Amino acid sequence: MVTITERAAEQVLALMEQEPEANVLRVAVQGGGCSGLQYALGFDNEAQPGDAVAQQHGVTVIVDRFSLPYLEGAGIDFVDGLMGQGFTVNNPNANGGCGCGKSFSGGEGAEDAPAGAGGCGSGCGI
Repeated sequence: MVTITERAAEQVLALMEQEPEANVLRVAVQGGGCSGLQYALGFDNEAQPGDAVAQQHGVTVIVDRFSLPYLEGAGIDFVDGLMGQGFTVNNPNANGGCGCGKSFSGGEGAEDAPAGAGGCGSGCGI
């Protein structure tokens, strides 16, 4: 399952306060990006059947069953530094990634990537 740091959880909870329908953090993998797959973080109102669910630092994190093999053991943090601020994903399953940190190539099973997966050809312009 995906883990979330306390710092990232604080940011998620602050953002959830601004969204009336936001009850859970959904973490997913989608086809696209410079390296074939990209991370998607968003809010949902509840888990769906088949979702993996975990409670961490006051945040309910859910991952759909397609994304779970790509994200198993991944960690989400929130960074605030000279290069900007935002959520980062440390994914031990990624074979490679784009310099922007928003996309990656999967490990075994990457040939089963979602429809539309492939390089965007524009460097890091996601």
